[in-house]
Amino acid sequence: MTAANPVTLPLSDYLGRRVRFVVDHKVATITLDRPLKKNPLTFESYAELGDIFRAAAKDKSVKAIVVTGAGGNFSSGGDVFEIIGPLVEMPTTGLLEFTRTTGEVVKAMRACPQPIVAAIDGVCAGAGAIIAMASDLRIGTAAAKVAFLFNRVGLAGCDMGACAILPRIVGHGRAAELLYTGRVLGGEEAERWGFFNRLATPDTLLTSAQALARELANGPTFATAMTKRMLETEWAMSVETAIEAEAVAQALCMETEDFARAYRAFAAKQKPAFEGN
Repeated sequence: MTAANPVTLPLSDYLGRRVRFVVDHKVATITLDRPLKKNPLTFESYAELGDIFRAAAKDKSVKAIVVTGAGGNFSSGGDVFEIIGPLVEMPTTGLLEFTRTTGEVVKAMRACPQPIVAAIDGVCAGAGAIIAMASDLRIGTAAAKVAFLFNRVGLAGCDMGACAILPRIVGHGRAAELLYTGRVLGGEEAERWGFFNRLATPDTLLTSAQALARELANGPTFATAMTKRMLETEWAMSVETAIEAEAVAQALCMETEDFARAYRAFAAKQKPAFEGN
């Protein structure tokens, strides 16, 4: 279950079969690209996504990432015929290999230092909803339909980190409702619940997500990466331990040139031009 052509740097040279990838002005846009089938995921696209996020973590030219879907939908989740069908016939060892492979995508996204912005329209279901969940920020549309529908196919909602991550976004009770029932969460409700950071119209969705990513890419990216890391690692810490960890993290950020740039700009009544170092 590995990609036929593993991603190698630079990422701008990458051409996937199921995933499109473009880098423009420090922002990488990843597009799930099977629009006729609402961008379902396959064994190959899972491996491609894992490769991309792991490579992005090492690519200093990429400062922020946008992930979206082609053709008015985000992703319908695992392809029924290319994934679900084969899984029914697979032995336990193969099933565990598969579930670990899908989990590696989320691990790669969370370990990736760049902030990830998901642009979500239309169907966002199953593993597609997980990819949206695993992103750092989510911009949706009123027409978006988010569904963690694993129970509808006889599976548990604890897939790819959902039981760990989703309650931290929408709260335990709401996460339990979504994971127990598999019901659709509409775009406006998703914004009220905090799953979407904001809403955009379908025609402005991608540009809004890319504009937010550019804003982050032009900021103090070392500090942003540190914030992402601490948001991740402090989940399992006591408040006292977290305060100490943040003291160390902030002291490291105070050693960066971006911190000095911000001071000099403030003193000169100018806007700082961050460079990420």
